[in-house]
Amino acid sequence: MGDHSFKSTDKLARRGLLFILSSPSGAGKTTLSRMLLEQDPEITLSVSATTRPPRPGERDGVDYHFVSDAQFDAMVAEDDFYEWAHVFGHRYGTPKGAIREGLKRGQDYLFDIDWQGTQQLKQKDDQDVVTVFVLPPSLDELRRRLESRAQDSAEVIDARMERARAEISHWAEYDYVVINDDVSECFARVREVLDAERMRRTRQTGLIPFVRELMG
Repeated sequence: MGDHSFKSTDKLARRGLLFILSSPSGAGKTTLSRMLLEQDPEITLSVSATTRPPRPGERDGVDYHFVSDAQFDAMVAEDDFYEWAHVFGHRYGTPKGAIREGLKRGQDYLFDIDWQGTQQLKQKDDQDVVTVFVLPPSLDELRRRLESRAQDSAEVIDARMERARAEISHWAEYDYVVINDDVSECFARVREVLDAERMRRTRQTGLIPFVRELMG
C-alpha cells in the first residue's frame, strides 16, 4: 500500500460547478468577477450569446457571442441554451456547447446572469449550480456608484434603480448572499464559498476510488 499512498500534493478528480454571481447593476459583480477570473485558474467565464451589437473594445467569442435575431431564434428552437432572457431590449443566452464536457473534467464556469437566468439554469442543471447574490450596502450608495460612472443620463439611472429594487427582491432565492461594502472583504467571502463548494462530497468524484484503495 505504501507505493500508492496519497500525497498532499495530489489532487483528487472532481466534477466542475456552475458558479453564478448576480447583483443589481453597480453593486460590484463585474469587479468581483474580474478578480475571480484573474486569481483563480480553475474557473473560466461562461460566454453568453447576445443579440445586442458589440460595444467599443468588445470581442466576439471573448466578451460575448454576437448573433443575429435569426441565429438566436434557431438556437432557441434547437434547445441550445441553458437559459436565455430579454434584457434592455436585447436577448442574452447561455449556450450549452462545451460546458457539459468541461464539467466532467473539473472545469468551473462563472456566470454573470440575473435572477431569471439563475432560475432557468437551476431548472436545467440544479446539481452543478452554486448561486451567490451580491447586495449593495445601501440604495443611496448604489445610486452614487451608478452616477460616478458618468456614462448614463438621469433617466437611465432612474430606470436602473427601479430594476435594482426588482432584482434585490429575489435575494432569498440564492444559496449565498454577500454585502459588498468593502470589495476586498466581499471577494474573500466569495472565494470561501467557491472553495467550500468545490469540496462537497458529491463533487469529489475521485473519493470513491481513493477510499476503495484506502480500505484495501
